Amino acid sequence: MIPIEHILLLSAVLFTIGVLGVIVRRNVIVIFMSVELMLNAVNLSFVTFARSMDSMTGIIFIFFIIVVAAAEAVVGLSIILSIFRKRKSLNIDEFNLLKW
Repeated sequence: MIPIEHILLLSAVLFTIGVLGVIVRRNVIVIFMSVELMLNAVNLSFVTFARSMDSMTGIIFIFFIIVVAAAEAVVGLSIILSIFRKRKSLNIDEFNLLKW
């Protein structure tokens, strides 16, 4: 059995990689994938804590998070696709549709 500390360390590393991807990268698709990576790191933490406490509460939270992530992926990718069709670029610096 893998120790809980190792799984939580992996979750923290994945979350950190996701945060760095959001901060450093300028491509919208990469930023979107980094947000999904952070969401999966949180899911891994929930699974770890649910397993360590022998509770199903964490697993139920994960099902809700997966549903929200699926909805977010559909809405986010459709917004990205519509902006790409209009601007012909995926660079975040060129997305000024909501500025005054």
